[in-house]
Formats: sequence, C-alpha cells, structure tokens
Amino acid sequence: MATSSTPPFTVSGLSLSSTPPTIDIRGIVRRHGAVTAVDRVSFQVRRGEFFSILGPSGAGKTSVLRMLAGFEDPDEGDLLIDGRSMFGVPPNRRPVNLVFQSYALFPHLTVLENVAFGLKMRRVSPTLIEEQVRQALTMVKLLGKEGRMPNQLSGGEQQRVALARALVNKPAVVLLDEPLAALDQQLRQAMQVELKSIQEQAGLTCVCVTHHQEEAMMMSDRIAVMHQGRMWQVGSPREVYERPCSLFVSRFLGVSNELPGTIGPWVGEDRVFRPTDADQMPLTVRTVSTEPAGRSATLSLRPEQIHMAQERPSTSDPVLAGRIEKVLFAGSDTKYLVRVGRDRFWETRMVSGTSLPSFAAGDPVFLYWSRADARLFFE
Repeated sequence: MATSSTPPFTVSGLSLSSTPPTIDIRGIVRRHGAVTAVDRVSFQVRRGEFFSILGPSGAGKTSVLRMLAGFEDPDEGDLLIDGRSMFGVPPNRRPVNLVFQSYALFPHLTVLENVAFGLKMRRVSPTLIEEQVRQALTMVKLLGKEGRMPNQLSGGEQQRVALARALVNKPAVVLLDEPLAALDQQLRQAMQVELKSIQEQAGLTCVCVTHHQEEAMMMSDRIAVMHQGRMWQVGSPREVYERPCSLFVSRFLGVSNELPGTIGPWVGEDRVFRPTDADQMPLTVRTVSTEPAGRSATLSLRPEQIHMAQERPSTSDPVLAGRIEKVLFAGSDTKYLVRVGRDRFWETRMVSGTSLPSFAAGDPVFLYWSRADARLFFE
C-alpha cells in the first residue's frame, strides 16, 4: 500500500454504529498562549469501548483528557458525553472518574477510606460500601491492606488504590492518565489483563492516555495516534500497526525498517522501487499508488514480515542483500541487526529455539518478504 508521509489530519472509522457514542469530540482546539496544544481534534468513543490516545510527549493527548475531565474547556469546538455538551460543566458534575498519573490519594485517609470516599459522598449504605470496596481491592490485589495509609504503600500500590477508587462506583466513563506507569514490568503486564477484564465485565467506557505502545495495543479496542496537537490515525491496534497512515505512525508504533528510494514504472500489478543505495538492486512493490515515476519514497517493513536466508532464495518476491552486524537474544525471540547499506540497519526476528539455520554476526545473508507487505510513504 502507498500513502503519504504528510500529516493527513483526517481520522478514519468515525462512522461507528447506529447507537449514539458515549463520547463525541467535535473539532476541539486548545491553546496555551501562542502554542496550539490541541488542533481541531474530532473522534467518537463507543459505549463499552476501551479507547487509547497514544503519542509522544507534547502531542496534546493530556490536554484532551483534561478537557474530558473538565479541568479545561476547549477554545473552539465542543465535547459531548451521552449526547450532552460538557462545555462549562465542572469536573464534579461530569459523569466521569479520573485515575491520575500522580495518584492524587488523600494522605490522611486509609486505603479503605480512599476507595470508599466516593461511595460515602453518594450516601451508599455501609454494608454496600464494604462489599464494593472489598470487590475493588480484590480486583487490584490489595485485599488485606485496607488499614494502611498512602505513605505506607509503594508507588505501585498507591496507583492501584487510585484505580480501585475510580472503579468502585462502576462509572459510565473512566479516564486513565498513564494508569500503570508506576508498576514494575511483571505487575504491569498482569494489571493490563486485569484492567481489560474489569472494563469488559463492568461494561465501562474507558479513555486512556499513554505513550506506552505495547500497553495501548494490549488493552485497546481502538487507538488514536496524536502528534503535534493533531490526530493522525484512529483504528484498531491491528489496523494502525499493519496499515499506518504515515511514516511517523509507522515509526511510533513499532520498529520500521526503512529504505529510501524512488518509485519507478509499473510491472503488471507491481511497481519498480529503486533504492537510493547504489549497491542495492531495484525491487518490486505491490501498490495502488498513482504517484509519478521518479517520486521520492520510503519503503517500510516490520521486522516480523522479513525472512532471512543464507543463500539467495528462488522467489519472485523482493530480495535484499545484507550482512549480520549483531545477534541479540531476547528470550522468546532472537533479534538480528542486518546492515543493508553503508549506514542503514534493518531488524528481523526469529523465534528462539527453532530448527531454522543458525546465524552469527558477520554472516552474509539475504532478506526477503512478500511484496504485498511493504508500504511506501511519499515525501
């Protein structure tokens, strides 16, 4: 597939279903002085959907979350929850619960009192409070620590208390600001599964802001990628990973093996791609692009799409010659860094322990892939 590397500033997948969305963002703009933090962002979130906003620091994703929570109002556009405009509605009047990255626990209250706080404000019966708090603490694996104060907990435990406090009311919308950032890797992975399970069982609508790509891919029904205040692409994790709309999205959502060059003439259903590197032969790419021959382009492939052989394979698919520079054992996978140009390295992977030929640093190799897997991004 061919696509432009120029920011498209349009979002696919906005026609969701016949039922009204829980969240409907309509062209919101947020400025901080001369800086436009959020620039004409529009998207919808289905009821019961786990929706993640992913992007680097400064992308504008936290500003979107703050507008949803009611801490800021958009300078332009509108924001609706359950069909009602939230413009000017204070945080405590909005049908949302927010899990802060900084925990925001009450330091003078115990774990139990922190989690029960919202229920008490709603005048829920003590018996029901005890039952719901116990369920919430069980979900986040903190049962037995009800009497501890926040300063007696680790950072990860404090984050889990904050999560339990947000979930205990089973709110219609939960806003998550880097919810698992303070957890160690093993607990973080376990909590990804737990949080997704809780969200599905309770039918919660969740909007999560994160810069952690794997976390967003694991938990989300759909992902929105933001950059420079704008939303570049919205889609399922598979769609955004396998069919990125731009070179930025491709790079941000995983390893992008790239080869610069120019697009050439048609050869049947394919087009010739001529790498800039003089020592590489022309390749063929399956594409629907109508860009004129001679246009600069970048070919991009994911590591798992690339196969490696010691001898040139007898295939009509593209083949690239290279030399292994490094072999990196990563547990279930072994990563190979292959020099494919003077200063260009590609990464490919193999499942560790397979019966495939062994490769070592310094070995000359041939990389090959299905011509339909390569993507072209035009400058």
